[in-house]
Amino acid sequence: MRLEVTRRADLAVRALRALDGDVARLKAPALAEALGTTPGFVAQVMNPLVRAGWVRSDPGPTGGYTLAVALDAVSVLAVIEAVDGATDQGRCVVEAKQCNAARPCALHVAWSDARTRLMDSLASTPVMAVGR
Repeated sequence: MRLEVTRRADLAVRALRALDGDVARLKAPALAEALGTTPGFVAQVMNPLVRAGWVRSDPGPTGGYTLAVALDAVSVLAVIEAVDGATDQGRCVVEAKQCNAARPCALHVAWSDARTRLMDSLASTPVMAVGR
């Protein structure tokens, strides 16, 4: 797991927040403007959110994106993993190899503990609770 949030994950969380509230539907250009990015990048970010069932995408001149779930039901970790893939890939933080308890690196225990706390925190933080 990286110790950074990708631009895609950040935009995904911000896009969900932008769709929340009194917004009936946002077209990609309007959402891109609200997020400070391009409509093409919005599509890349929104596709995983649509696949997850959190956002609905309606095509056509009257179409756009609408929120399909309550944001208190979606965790920040779920959004990160929907956009960027699984966060736990078993990679060692010291060497370019798989790391496990049977043959641990020098930082294995400390990293595992820290990673567990971070993942628990992200999993228990709903998108609704993060700032815009």
